[in-house]
Amino acid sequence: MTPLPSAIRALWAVALAAAVAGCAGPQVYGEDATDVPVPDFASAQIDPPPGVNPDGCWVRDVAPAELQTVTRQIEVAPAQFDAAGQKIAPARFRTETAQVILRERQELIFETPCPDALTPDLISTLQRALDARGLYRGPINGVMDVPTRLAIRRYQNSNGLPSGLLSIQSARGLGLLATPRDQL
Repeated sequence: MTPLPSAIRALWAVALAAAVAGCAGPQVYGEDATDVPVPDFASAQIDPPPGVNPDGCWVRDVAPAELQTVTRQIEVAPAQFDAAGQKIAPARFRTETAQVILRERQELIFETPCPDALTPDLISTLQRALDARGLYRGPINGVMDVPTRLAIRRYQNSNGLPSGLLSIQSARGLGLLATPRDQL
């Protein structure tokens, strides 16, 4: 058997590595996952929409579609009975499964506390406020980490904003920021 040239061996190595990487499948994160990549706040920050406070900080986030799997049994053939009314054959059913969209994918644009306002003290206070509501499941460490973002998402989702990026409204609702008099 003759040895393969080094270029062909390198090509096979790359193909094998790609095949093995493809076998891993999509990454699935549980509710309390600690290895979820935390979105970069700076990359989400955008210019304010027209007609709003230009001095505020605004972010763009995408809320994925929310799906539900619905399974139902459909009767294919009814039960059969003889002349005396005794069942001679049971009904036959088939299972049908369908995906139902509960909420469409949304692009969200909302005002958020500016990065310089998100100090470790404010984040610790945020974690305590979310913990007091039973939403935060992590240490009070002043770090905007995955458990904190998941808790923010839980809180804001109940208020109609499915995002893990903290909104100004949520920060005010949690008592972290003062509400201007004209918004009372």
